[in-house]
Amino acid sequence: MITAHTLSKKYGEQTVLNIDHLEIPKGQSFGLVGNNGAGKTTLFSLLLDLIQPTTGHIINNGVQVDESEAWKPFTSAFIDESFLIGYLTPEEYFYFIGELRGRNKADVDALLEGYSDFFHGEILGQKKYLRDLSKGNQKKVGIVASFIGNPEVVILDEPFANLDPTTQIRLKGIIKDLAAKEEVTVLVSSHDLIHVTEVCERIVVLNKGEIVKDIHTSTETLKELEAFFGG
Repeated sequence: MITAHTLSKKYGEQTVLNIDHLEIPKGQSFGLVGNNGAGKTTLFSLLLDLIQPTTGHIINNGVQVDESEAWKPFTSAFIDESFLIGYLTPEEYFYFIGELRGRNKADVDALLEGYSDFFHGEILGQKKYLRDLSKGNQKKVGIVASFIGNPEVVILDEPFANLDPTTQIRLKGIIKDLAAKEEVTVLVSSHDLIHVTEVCERIVVLNKGEIVKDIHTSTETLKELEAFFGG
């Protein structure tokens, strides 16, 4: 589904990402972990053609992402609040994303109904602009908006950050349900080793821009990750 070939990103003399080969098959729940500056967001930004690679390229379902936009209809993401439009209400934003993805208001409303517990009465019907919501509530909006239009690839960067414990637990259930659909490939980066081991069947560890571990999740994975980062 997703393949990176001789992929690197440099800023001046500093190499922030250097991946010779990475393949993520269709339907996999893929976790990306690493300390600050490891290259996680850089990799996701390259996947979304937000920045240009220094060398190499990424193929998403047969499409080279920096040469064609044909990957966009089946790929969605939430990286940070820059993906939002601050002067819109959540409802206006959801409908806007729905229009981009060929969904009418009724389609969007039907999807939103399924996330009422996740929203916890703090998102819809509040008559607030997105810019006036808390960081956690902005994240809720961005995450759910990424599900509109039945994407085949969903990319979430640090989705658990700024969320309260109850919402984190609900989000884990949402990601597990999404990952259970064989046609959906879910990519999640996180600093939270417990959460990522619970929701991802495979975890790649980045360190200084390079892959240092590639693990298929088991009962021993959390201990292995804790030993690596604790050492």
